[in-house]
Amino acid sequence: MATQRFIVEAGVSGEDLWRVPAAARRLEALGYTAAISPEVNRDAFLPLLMAAEHTTRLQLATSVAIAFPRAPMIVAQLSWDLQRFSRGRFFLGLGSQVRKHNEERFAVKWTAPVSRMREYIQTLRAIWDHWQTGGKPAFVGDHYRFTYSAPFFNAGPIEHPRIPIAIAAVNPAMCRLAGELCDGVRLHNFCTRAYLEQTILPNIAAGAARTGRSAATVELSGGGFIATGRDDAAVAKALEGIRRQVSFYGSTPAYVGVLDAHGWGELGARLNAMSRRGEWDTMAAAIPDDVVRAFATVGRYDEIVPRLRARCAGIGRIAFPPPAEEARDEGTVRELLQELTGS
Repeated sequence: MATQRFIVEAGVSGEDLWRVPAAARRLEALGYTAAISPEVNRDAFLPLLMAAEHTTRLQLATSVAIAFPRAPMIVAQLSWDLQRFSRGRFFLGLGSQVRKHNEERFAVKWTAPVSRMREYIQTLRAIWDHWQTGGKPAFVGDHYRFTYSAPFFNAGPIEHPRIPIAIAAVNPAMCRLAGELCDGVRLHNFCTRAYLEQTILPNIAAGAARTGRSAATVELSGGGFIATGRDDAAVAKALEGIRRQVSFYGSTPAYVGVLDAHGWGELGARLNAMSRRGEWDTMAAAIPDDVVRAFATVGRYDEIVPRLRARCAGIGRIAFPPPAEEARDEGTVRELLQELTGS
């Protein structure tokens, strides 16, 4: 059997934009395949523009940009320009976020997210097709429409017009949409192997069957945290950071299905109650070791590669944590990346 090869990603942060060029160059020199930009408390697109300018090989992806607060035309323009500037290295990752964030943080009206995301993607592709081919704008949906343009507003054709789209998917209906329409699925780190096999993969396959596609054409990205380092102390420190993240995500009602799949629904309810009381600093202590390890691949640098291959079988992209700014780790990580990517 052939050894699985991964596309290996690492994040670039928009918190300090002036540091993005050096960070992106470092990722490329270490042998990473892609740089991803999350949208937590900063914009997801800006860091990728800077990374594109200072690299030549890295793929560049939003992971993920929150869709509904942005009109499709805005995302279409940003994506088209990034694709042009990066010479075809851009990959658009979109997420719906949950109702509370949409209504109370982004101040946008909440509607059924799956049908809305379907139309959002269809609108993006209609816009890009219009720019590339000059075809008449003619998309009309329940949530979005693109029926008007003029030469003055046409961004024009580009060399690499096929922009891949992946969506963040946790729950079954969004997984089916990914199978139906998307190039990839951005799996949440709050994902166990059991949940992947029991819920995510069957629903991607069901969605793909609706449109006569093969589920194998939908690339999977992520699928869990990674706790690694040069020694056991470094691994233990990384695992404690993951425990805090698991406690945060576990408190979110939208993700309760992942916990329910393991019989941990009561833990989710307890975490949610703690979050409502503002007990963020003590929630991590409620996460038992077996729970945190269900969400993570754990091992020292000399152990991690076979464990990743076992846990991430069938996943195309994984996010491997870059080493701290210490030269003694960089050589080891470079060798690990060569092994994971087959380069």
